[in-house]
Parts: sequence; structure tokens; C-alpha cells
Amino acid sequence: MTNHAEDGWLKGFLPRGLYGRAALILFLPVVVVTLVVSVMFLQRHFEDVTRQMTASMTRELAFVAARIEQADGQRDAGRQIAVPLGITIGAPDTDDVGDPRVFYDFSGRVVIQELRSSLPAIRSVDLAQDDKRVIVTLDGSAGPYSLAFDRRRVSASNPHQLLVLMVFTSFLMTGIATVFLRNQLRPIRRLAEAAEDYGKGRMVPYRPSGATEVRSAGTAFLDMRNRLERQNEQRKMMLSGISHDLRTPLTRLRLGLSMMSPDLPPDDEDLRAMEADIAEMNRMVDAFLDYSRDEAQDSAPETTAVADFVDSVIADAQRAGQRVILRGLDGDRGGRATFRRDMLRRALENLLGNAARYGTRAELDATLGPRSLRIGIEDDGPGIPDDSLDAAMRPFTRLDAARGRNSGQGAGLGLAIAADVARAHGGQLRLGRGQRLGGLRAEIVIPR
Repeated sequence: MTNHAEDGWLKGFLPRGLYGRAALILFLPVVVVTLVVSVMFLQRHFEDVTRQMTASMTRELAFVAARIEQADGQRDAGRQIAVPLGITIGAPDTDDVGDPRVFYDFSGRVVIQELRSSLPAIRSVDLAQDDKRVIVTLDGSAGPYSLAFDRRRVSASNPHQLLVLMVFTSFLMTGIATVFLRNQLRPIRRLAEAAEDYGKGRMVPYRPSGATEVRSAGTAFLDMRNRLERQNEQRKMMLSGISHDLRTPLTRLRLGLSMMSPDLPPDDEDLRAMEADIAEMNRMVDAFLDYSRDEAQDSAPETTAVADFVDSVIADAQRAGQRVILRGLDGDRGGRATFRRDMLRRALENLLGNAARYGTRAELDATLGPRSLRIGIEDDGPGIPDDSLDAAMRPFTRLDAARGRNSGQGAGLGLAIAADVARAHGGQLRLGRGQRLGGLRAEIVIPR
């Protein structure tokens, strides 16, 4: 309980938004590093350099003071060497004893400390009267006198100049970083708003932008949204297709049952017609279940030998009475690819079933490239017009005129299942006109 309370107390001081946390992560280390460097610089540079310069100046002051004491305190005797050294000898302005300096003069403390440690006769060190000069008052044998010199001889510059420059630069860079950070976070905010609107049932326009990671997340969101929309649309189409396709055989069954008489048994032709209707309904239900099963995509991909897989698909089709042959396998016959075996087999069985239904024979060929696996199926049927290729891959779409489809054959899901299987593997289904047999050529291309 104590840990939870402490965590809650700490979180109360942290920003809750992404912008605030990103700013904290960006600016806090900069501020800490700037403060540490400033303190170290002030301590090392200003203090050490000021101490060295003041020690050198102290020897000159001591030399001038010694000459004055040798002349029994006559200040004129020291001017002969003081003037070339840039030191002015004069009378003290006041009799006060103290070391006045302005509050922001950080190096002045070191100057006063070093002067007093080297010149015991110092009465006061004045750094406040003129910030550009140092006035040192000493007790002489003939009375107190002052030695004044340029402040730059004991300190390079005042530390507050560095602090002012550092603060100004920090504010400038903070403003620039704030603008840059806001531009970087804007794509994340747009992605969050698009996801929130979609969660509420609203489709808003969204285009991925920003850094590479944000673009990847935005592209993944668009793919997810498109896939969900496609699944919703296909679910609606499935319900519509079920109600539409089952209505015809059910109507025939109802009509046949209504025409039966309890006194006369039904003849064999009527029973065969009813059995055909039931078989047709069974095929439709199986197709709907296969489509739903492919939409679930529960099976895990596994690495499989391509040649063995293709041979098993051909063997199963031939045992089912379909005229299918293996045209060839280009590439390494011992090569392997990673895919969902059951899903890809179901897609190929649908394509082979369509080829056998609308043509008299079919050929299967495969190409195993360095990055992809391509499996093509070609038949000698009437094919599909070029302007109807996209529509043919939609669920519950029947191109009766193009495919010469007889009544009761399929539910228009074969190509849709194959297309969904290809998309689930990160590939695509391609439809076109076959060059060898002249019918429809369907190719499933998936990455290895």
C-alpha cells in the first residue's frame, strides 16, 4: 500500500500528456547538464584563473608598497615604479574598513581573499565604487594610502556575463526545440484522433506522416482499418448471399412438398430433384463455412518443402477426378517456404475446382524465387474479361456470361477465398488470360 501511495504521489507531479513528458525527457537532462557545467566552469575557470591573476598582481602591489615603505611612507617614491606597472597611488577616500562589492560579482570574493592573504597591511578592498577598477587601501608608516588598478588585471570578466548569455541561449534553444517537438508530435496526435474517431464509428481521412516509426504505425492502422472494413463488408455480403442463394432451392423444396399427395408416394424424379436441391444447399453451406474459416486464419505458418506440397495438391486433385497436371517447378526443388499449409491448400483446391468446372483440363506451375513463391493455375475454359477481373475476386460474385456457369454450381466464393488467403500471407492473387491454354490463369504470389 505504501508503494502505491508513493507512486501516486510522484505521478501527481509528472505531466500526463505526451507533449509534456517528451518535453520533460528533452529539457530536464539539458538543464541538469547546463547547471553542472556552469558550476564547474565558475568554480574552475573563474575561481582558479582569477586566483592566478590576483596572485601575480599582488606581487606588483607588494613591490610598490615596499618601495613606499623604504621611503618612509612617501607615496611619491612609489610612483616611479607604479606608473609603468599601471598602478595609481592616491589617498583613501574614506577611513572605513571593509571590502565592499556588488552582489553579482562572484569573482570579487576570490580577489579579496587572495589580496588579503598576500598583503597583511591591507585595510580594505573596494570593488563597488568603480566596477572597472580595484582600489586597495593599505596602512603605511606615514598613514593609509590607496593603490588602484584596472579590474581586468585580476579577473577576465564577471561571471554574470556568462550566466546571462547562458540563460538567453537556453531560452532560445528551448523555443526552437519546442517548435520542433510540436511538429514531431503532431502526427502522433493525428493518429490518435483517427483511431479514436474510428472507435466511435466515424471514418475520417488520415494520411501517415512524421518520423519513420510514426509512419509505420499509421500504415499499420490504415491496414487494420481497411481490413476491418473489408471484413464487415464481406460479412454483410455473406449474410445477403446466404439469404439470396438458399431462397431458390428452399422455394423448390417447398413447392415440391406442397405438390405431394398423402395418398400417392412421390416418384423417383421428384425425389432426385429434392436430393439435388439438398446437395446444392449443402455445397453452399460448405462454401460459406470455408470462407468463414479462411477469415479466421487461426493456423500458424510453418516452413514447408514446396515440391512436396505441390505434388500432394496435384495428387489429391487427380484422385478427385480432375484433369490436372504439374507443368513444372522452377527454382530449387528442395527449397522451402513459410506459409499456412491448410489455408493455401484450400485456396489452390478452390482454383483447381473452378478450372475443372469451367474447363476440361488444367495445368499447375510453380516458381520458387529468392524472396517469393508463385503458384499458377491455368485452364482451357472461356476465361474472364479484363474489365471483370477485379469484380471476380469479390465474394458472392458470379460472372455467368463470362464463365458459362450452370445453375447450382458454387456460391461465388472460390476466387474470394483464394484472394483472402493470399492477402493473409502478405501476397496477392493475380488473374489474367492464359498463354498456353487460353483460359483463365490465376496466380498466388506470397513471400517466402
